[in-house]
Amino acid sequence: MVNCCGLVTVKNEPVPLKSIAVEVSVQGHVATVSSTLQYENQEQSPLEAIFVFPLPGEAAVCRFSAKIGQTEVVAEVQEKQKAQEQYDDALSSGQQAFLLEESDESPDVFKLSVGSLPPGEKASVSLDYVTELAVQADDGLRLCLPAVLNPRYQPQGSDSGSGGSAQVSSVPAGSVPYSLSLSAHVSSPHPISRVESNCPLDPLNYLNTEKTQATVSLAAGHQFDRDVELLLYYQDTHQPTAIVEAAQASAKPGSLMGDPVVMLSLYPEFPKDVMSSMTSHGEFLFVVDRSGSMECPMHLGSGSLDRISSARETLLLLLKSLPMGCYFNIIGFGSSYESFFPKSVEYSQKTMDEALQKVKEMRADLGGTEILQPLKHIYSQPCLPDQPRQLFLFTDGEVGNTKEVLDLVKTNAGSHRCFSFGIGEGASTALISGVAKQARGHAQFITGQDRMQPKVMQSLRFALQPAVVDISVKWNVPKEVSVTLLSPPIRVVFQGQRALLYAQLTGESSGDTEGSVTVKYSLAKQPVENQLSFSLKPAEDTGMAVHRLGARTLIQSLEVEEREQDGEKEGAKEKVIELSVQSGVSSAFTAFIAVHKGDGEALQGQLLRRHVPTPMLNLRGCSLTGFSSSVLERDMKLSELDDRADQLVCSASEFVVGTKNFDSPAPTSKPVRDPLLQLISLQKASGSWVLEAALAEVLVKTEEEVSKPKPAQVDQEVWATVLALVWLYGFKMEAQEEWQFLAMKAVSWIQAQKVASVSECVQAGNTLLGCQVQKDTLGL
Repeated sequence: MVNCCGLVTVKNEPVPLKSIAVEVSVQGHVATVSSTLQYENQEQSPLEAIFVFPLPGEAAVCRFSAKIGQTEVVAEVQEKQKAQEQYDDALSSGQQAFLLEESDESPDVFKLSVGSLPPGEKASVSLDYVTELAVQADDGLRLCLPAVLNPRYQPQGSDSGSGGSAQVSSVPAGSVPYSLSLSAHVSSPHPISRVESNCPLDPLNYLNTEKTQATVSLAAGHQFDRDVELLLYYQDTHQPTAIVEAAQASAKPGSLMGDPVVMLSLYPEFPKDVMSSMTSHGEFLFVVDRSGSMECPMHLGSGSLDRISSARETLLLLLKSLPMGCYFNIIGFGSSYESFFPKSVEYSQKTMDEALQKVKEMRADLGGTEILQPLKHIYSQPCLPDQPRQLFLFTDGEVGNTKEVLDLVKTNAGSHRCFSFGIGEGASTALISGVAKQARGHAQFITGQDRMQPKVMQSLRFALQPAVVDISVKWNVPKEVSVTLLSPPIRVVFQGQRALLYAQLTGESSGDTEGSVTVKYSLAKQPVENQLSFSLKPAEDTGMAVHRLGARTLIQSLEVEEREQDGEKEGAKEKVIELSVQSGVSSAFTAFIAVHKGDGEALQGQLLRRHVPTPMLNLRGCSLTGFSSSVLERDMKLSELDDRADQLVCSASEFVVGTKNFDSPAPTSKPVRDPLLQLISLQKASGSWVLEAALAEVLVKTEEEVSKPKPAQVDQEVWATVLALVWLYGFKMEAQEEWQFLAMKAVSWIQAQKVASVSECVQAGNTLLGCQVQKDTLGL
């Protein structure tokens, strides 16, 4: 990460943004977020303020308005170039104008231009977006308000940086001169159990006795040192639901906004016998970000590991958890990439030891974040027969060419599943969620005090689930009603993971008001069927959130289609513009424009430009070793609007380079202090443990104390493996999600030894360690 680029405010210069107020309305799995930004020009000349900010990658911006004095102007959606020209024309004729546009490279970064604000004038800008809430490993629904914008790394020689690259002004989080307030109103068909956050919250306030409605607020004094994350927990969250939203009264029937739209939320349950038969096949490719920003801490609290150390611990856990008979490789990437092995190798004691030695030596020393080349390299390698390819991608997500990466993953989606992990604050949701969605995988975000390991092991559990194939969705509606799917077909289903589908309902039924949908698929060669009935009578007062999310889903599919055609056919782009204008939802080819037609005079002289600084994480001690000067200048090119303006004066902030040295010798394996990690590091690839001094140390015993109680006829390795299992179940149950696969391997190994006296072993192990673990609990 580099923070010394882009425009920064000159000392003593007043910053035009004063405050941001956010109101969130959550209905089940969908949130509508309304932000109001207050600006004030305290200077002697007319001012243009530029503010670059992130939004969740799945968000659909659907309303934008500006208020100057008592006059409110609601923006309209127009084709992007036309909107930019109208903005420029308005400024040159002395009118106030507001332009909101999506970045050309990444759909989760927006730029807001507040133009020609007279001296002493105040302006209030309001922005609404709708977004789906992502489901977490513990069934919580995650709403993230990105309050931190990390600069994105633009690959050298990339042609995508020339267009609307957003200019970012960055200051340390504590120096952000504007405030943030946030309040949320939550309503759900199921009772709300609790709401949690990584930031201090005021107490949850229930509005009814059923606990299906509640309000909650962010405590005052937010520091802008992290994204604001809300986690919502409902009872019975796995129940499938359908919401039918009424058409917009003013829209033409037959158009998307003029017909009802249905949103289906599906949670397929797999048969238990299938879930217990995890596959032992697969080619597991662990692709790890080794750019300079991975030296930064996971969070700003005390005792935080840096990101690369957390990745090293996670790789240890993954390498120990892989099933015998699979293949694997580890690829580190930055400005260049390095593979541990020339091609994937079979998993064995020898290859595992070799990989673990290299993991210990792994450093964040490969420069910037260029993800495209390592992916191209992986896709150029032929897939192995009967070893389904599973890609695990770890990155802090500071990538500028997101759309290019997503297109590459989509082109190769048939060859693999991708499980992606966004590490630390400010990771690009568009990138992390996008690659998982395109490659039929699953995305996870690791922020604040989160531990990476449980989330990664959940994804490994998904990767080891049998693949769901032949998915079909059949709609049963009255014959007068037709269904047009707005979402791409469902290509992936995991146990306990939600799939959302949007569809437009055209025509009206004279009698029958019931509809149903049947989802069929094949799992481990068994046919499975799930059915959900729903009422065709639309729910009123849903604020058009479902329509807009349906429009956003269709727009995203069409944008990908347009990029695949490389603009050769105008069809997809024209459809996107038409749909975006009709639904009022942002897209890559449109922008929001609002012009306040006051009695302004034509502009005399230069319009002052001020870039409002965006909070960046104050990552003291981050090293920039390995960055070339061309990388430092990376993606901070001026946007097209900047090119049309007079030359800007840029003042670079001071940046203290940390003292960490990449050339320091690799630490030996001795300092692993966490006894759980120590025990894991001692396990053999087969799943067994050896009776040795290092094992005794973890069990806080001497070697003699550990050897003595071993039943006479039992092999030393079996005894050591039983002791390790008893210790895990006796002392580390809270971390079971992390070690469950190691334990499964150990149990399989013991069973293969055909030991007669397992009960005696478990009993002797309990006595030695002071535990009461039952043989059945161990799975023996």
